[in-house]
Amino acid sequence: MSTGTLYTYPENFRAYKALIAAQYSGAKVKVADNFKFGETNKSAEFLKKFPSGKVPAFETADGKYLSESNAIAYFLASEQLRGGKCPFVQAQVQQWISFADNEIVPASCALVFPLLGILPQQKNTTAKQDVEGVLAQLNQKLLNATYLAGERITLADIIVFSSLLHLYEYVLEPTARAAFGNVNRWFLTILNQPQVQAVVKDYKLCEKALVFDPKKYAEFQAKQGGGKPQQQQKPKDEKKPKEKKEAAPKKEAEPEDLDAADEALALEPKSKDPFDAMPKGTFNFDDFKRVYSNEEEAKSIPYFFEKFDAENYSIWFGEYKYSQELSKVFMSCNLITGMFQRLDKMRKQSFASVCLFGEDNNSTISGVWVWRGQELAFPLSPDWQIDYEVYDWKKLDAKSEETKKLVTQYFSWTGTDKDGRKFNQGKIFK
Repeated sequence: MSTGTLYTYPENFRAYKALIAAQYSGAKVKVADNFKFGETNKSAEFLKKFPSGKVPAFETADGKYLSESNAIAYFLASEQLRGGKCPFVQAQVQQWISFADNEIVPASCALVFPLLGILPQQKNTTAKQDVEGVLAQLNQKLLNATYLAGERITLADIIVFSSLLHLYEYVLEPTARAAFGNVNRWFLTILNQPQVQAVVKDYKLCEKALVFDPKKYAEFQAKQGGGKPQQQQKPKDEKKPKEKKEAAPKKEAEPEDLDAADEALALEPKSKDPFDAMPKGTFNFDDFKRVYSNEEEAKSIPYFFEKFDAENYSIWFGEYKYSQELSKVFMSCNLITGMFQRLDKMRKQSFASVCLFGEDNNSTISGVWVWRGQELAFPLSPDWQIDYEVYDWKKLDAKSEETKKLVTQYFSWTGTDKDGRKFNQGKIFK
């Protein structure tokens, strides 16, 4: 098992690649304490180990040194993350790593950096079109694939995901990302993996895209004392209109710009749970989930109704709109599981029992959901909006006998759907 020290600053998307890979493989990685970008990485001691002065940089426990984020991630990864034993999958992993470095990162830097104020706004830039182009390619790839290489998560997913983080955080507001549903689904699936959550914390999807602010750029330049060497080279490129297209993809000179941006972004306020703004009420989800998990329905369901706080919590019925498109049962179950994964941050203040009724080529999906508050919860956060629109939602009267019967049916996994299809299987969101 690999062990060592990673040198980086907080929230460096390039370092995320290695840290996520380590979460999957079990590699023991310590992030260096008291690392200060611009000082630590320019010291004689650091440069002796890592002559480029770039981060992330990795020092093994036995005194060996690695630089370049993809190489470090590869070293820390498991065999499965590298593509397993299949040469073709291994090649696919390398293909998508190259795609991230050569297509995604240059387009992202060209679009996002001016909005963050660390680069001037370029005239006649194709950055927006370039970003849409790479997203379109990914969207096509993910139309009939769950992951980018093979049937399990690999370094391809981790590195492409990390390269997209700035776009999804600062530019891709809901209307901008609407055309890339397959990418959105995949992105949130990766984001909500426990190994990724352990590294990428408190991440929030863009609600409103940033716009260029000349004052922000001027302030950044003043703070940097006139700019770093790589930024000073930019005006030379601007004087060569014919070379603009060629200059855009060439981003080797921009890691320092990204470093500075990430340092500033580390101070940005983080998103909060939308449920926190609502009254807590008296219903304790943790207690109910514990009873439901450990007791028979004959006890857990009466407990639910005894403890439920109808004033501060609500019960909803959701039914999948497109049952005619459902084919294999296992694929329908994957729809439910995928939705649950993408709603992971909603678990603390919600509970659901979603059931599949019927059989192959004749099935429906529906469920009973409970959450804090009286309104439909999904619109409260962009993180929760990927799947809910393919369901019809109806708020239930918590005190009615009809609701009690429906809750009992779904919590106990029994009965039929409205058209008489028998219960097949269910999944619990808790």
